[in-house]
Amino acid sequence: MKKVLIAYSSRTGKTETMANYLAEGLRFAACEVEVKKISAIENELDIIGYDAYLFGCPTYHKDMTGGMKQFLFKAELADLTGKLGGAFGSHTHSGESAPMIYDTMQHVFKMDMTDLGALNLTETTVAAEDGLKACQDYGKAMGKKLA
Repeated sequence: MKKVLIAYSSRTGKTETMANYLAEGLRFAACEVEVKKISAIENELDIIGYDAYLFGCPTYHKDMTGGMKQFLFKAELADLTGKLGGAFGSHTHSGESAPMIYDTMQHVFKMDMTDLGALNLTETTVAAEDGLKACQDYGKAMGKKLA
């Protein structure tokens, strides 16, 4: 069974909700999933040992949170080259965070990124059935690519 780490930052709970729905989709695709807040990840050793990675963060003031930026430096030390990756995030109106994380994973970490691009949902969509389905479908597609 393939192992996936979903690491996220969340201030209002919307990005955390996305992380949990993504995990459901991955489990539907027969993956073992760990969902962790980035604050619970102490160093790069906590990141090593997974087959795929999903990193998520909300957008605040057209940027990712400071905590996510610090986490990405830890992730870079884990040498994720060639691992499957994806990014996600919630936002109220602009949504820059998820694409920035995706680009970092693709171009800096040299990961094998999902063809779906970054999953970027408005906070109102996350709470709706469409948001749940979008997250589950993204997770299922990641799981299918891992298989």
